[in-house]
Amino acid sequence: MKSAMDRVRAWEGATWRRWCAGDAGAVWDSGEAGRGQRWVAVATVVLGWGLYGYAVGYWRAPLQGWYVAIKLPLVIFATMLATGLLNAMLGVLLGARTGFRQSLLMVLVSFAVAGLIVGSLSPLAFFMVLNAPEPGTDEAVRSYSAFMIVHTLIIAYAGIVANVKLLGELRRYAESAAAARRVLVSWLAANLFVGAQVFWIFRPWFGQPYLPVQFLRDKPMEGNFYEALWWSILNLCR
Repeated sequence: MKSAMDRVRAWEGATWRRWCAGDAGAVWDSGEAGRGQRWVAVATVVLGWGLYGYAVGYWRAPLQGWYVAIKLPLVIFATMLATGLLNAMLGVLLGARTGFRQSLLMVLVSFAVAGLIVGSLSPLAFFMVLNAPEPGTDEAVRSYSAFMIVHTLIIAYAGIVANVKLLGELRRYAESAAAARRVLVSWLAANLFVGAQVFWIFRPWFGQPYLPVQFLRDKPMEGNFYEALWWSILNLCR
């Protein structure tokens, strides 16, 4: 197991270096090599987040797993577009010369790195599903609450690690190291805040045990992510 994880880390590190190398061939390089790396990053988002999405939705039903596997990469790309523009404005305000294109590509890389992380954790997610009470049992509601908390922590961890990896590249565009750190913190906060609410709008993900299997809920704007997370925590602590 340890050697397998070491190989995953080595592959992730090599992939990150190819995406963010300072010479030709990085994601933001305008040449053919850079274009190829951008497609690799896009494919990593689709495969990594799609595999994780199937594991997340499988607990409610296999069909829900396929729904989430399709939705999750699409939501990631929607979040990327929304935060790319926001990050560009925050970068200018906080002392980094990052335009929309540069910010968008950095967000793409961060989501691709996060895709590597959550994709590698998909077997763990399947293990949780296979050992959890089935949706029709009395413990299903507590299982749903546990899933929401655990997967929120996993996605938050992946997002934080992926964004922190951008610090070195941000230093190339920022006025100072302090400015790069300010921009990184603002980007991280924006990505987590926007991403959380976008995820909530496009629910269900795990699939509540007493609601039908659906691609989207009938009233997507009702409620918010933070309220649902708080109630999940309270339900698990009872």
